[in-house]
Amino acid sequence: MNLDKDLFRIDGFEISFHEKSKRIIDIKIKEEIIKKLIFPFHKFDIANLEYKPFTRFTIAKNLDETASGKLSKLISSILKDRETGCFIIEPKIFNNKIDDNFLVKLSTAISHLIGIPNFDSMTGKYYARFYVKHEDNSDSYLRKAYTNMDLHTDGTYVKEITNWLLMMKMEEKNVEGGETYLLHLDDWEHLDDLFKDPVGRQDFTWSSPKSKNINYKVEHPVFFEDTEGRPQISYIDQFPEPKNMEQGIFLQNLSDALEESRNKIVAKLQVGSVIVANNHFWLHGRKPFKENKNLTRELLRIRGHFSVK
Repeated sequence: MNLDKDLFRIDGFEISFHEKSKRIIDIKIKEEIIKKLIFPFHKFDIANLEYKPFTRFTIAKNLDETASGKLSKLISSILKDRETGCFIIEPKIFNNKIDDNFLVKLSTAISHLIGIPNFDSMTGKYYARFYVKHEDNSDSYLRKAYTNMDLHTDGTYVKEITNWLLMMKMEEKNVEGGETYLLHLDDWEHLDDLFKDPVGRQDFTWSSPKSKNINYKVEHPVFFEDTEGRPQISYIDQFPEPKNMEQGIFLQNLSDALEESRNKIVAKLQVGSVIVANNHFWLHGRKPFKENKNLTRELLRIRGHFSVK
């Protein structure tokens, strides 16, 4: 592991390895830090953040200053380290409640310490908020509560580079099940066989349903390599359009091998918590919920690329 252990010691933050995996770093923001952020965050409303991109960097700086500039270094190091690549930030909620606007601002600040969010065509903003409920008529698995969301990466169907993904749990009620699945590519038992299959290096066509508001298709392989020759992946089961039998069977074998992995991490996230992962070597998914007509969960998503310095 290449992380500087000195960065684990930040006043006002509790930093440790996740109970399920040392590849995931847990970061808990203490109440004293949350209280310090209330005033500077209050300066900007959500409309400011949506229409004036520079304001997003201001609140990111406010957050980093509470950690003496160490938080930005820590989370960037985690995401770029192949041995880790994932962290969960959980604010210690006081009075049992942090309002929605504060959570949007917190996720905005975290994302802008990492890099630049991509434009989210689904909502026309730099972030997306959406619900998972009992009844759903959408055209993707994203909102279907009782369907397993298989392991995948984000950004497979867009032209923008998607280095990282941020997901925040804004709210949930009457929820049982729906835990998050995570799998680090290097822990996948079938990586060697699938990565070496030449079909995985062919260009696949990737499209998206109408709700995504993307009017083009892209082509890229499932597997590619980083600068050190290590495997990276760009894959989701719903959006590839196989060009022939060979590609179709490869995708079926890939899907089966991912879902049967014994090394998936199952994590239950608290309301207000944020999970951020390197999108090139971490896959994520979600278990089905137990049926409940009053079920509701709201999520916030930001995905983007690393800053160029």
